[in-house]
Amino acid sequence: MKDRKELLSRREFAQRAALVSAFLVPAGSLLEQSISAAAAPQAPPEMPKLSPEAQVEADARFQQILSQYGGRFDAEEKALVQTLCVFVQPSLDRIRAYQLENGDAPALYLKPLVERERKPQAPRAPSPVPSVKKS
Repeated sequence: MKDRKELLSRREFAQRAALVSAFLVPAGSLLEQSISAAAAPQAPPEMPKLSPEAQVEADARFQQILSQYGGRFDAEEKALVQTLCVFVQPSLDRIRAYQLENGDAPALYLKPLVERERKPQAPRAPSPVPSVKKS
């Protein structure tokens, strides 16, 4: 077994690894990469094609969200909210296209499970058995 003094401690290994990596990678290149990644605009995802009515509804939903919570969002978050409003619209259109009549029952019944304490029931006296008359 090797002598304990020949082995590196975790701290020494981390220090040496940091020094070696600092000499291998120039600091300027890391800084340039981080700046270019932050400055490059991210391409927006493929936006769904909406009908004019659906686009108006998505825009109205976005304006309503801004009127309620607009002060909480910065420009990037507002753009994200607008994108989400556009992406949710096709799902809403599919749900609204489903035909329902007034007499249609719900697909799922809500039956909440409620556990209530039950009072212990007192034992009941046996009921008298009616006698059968013979004729």
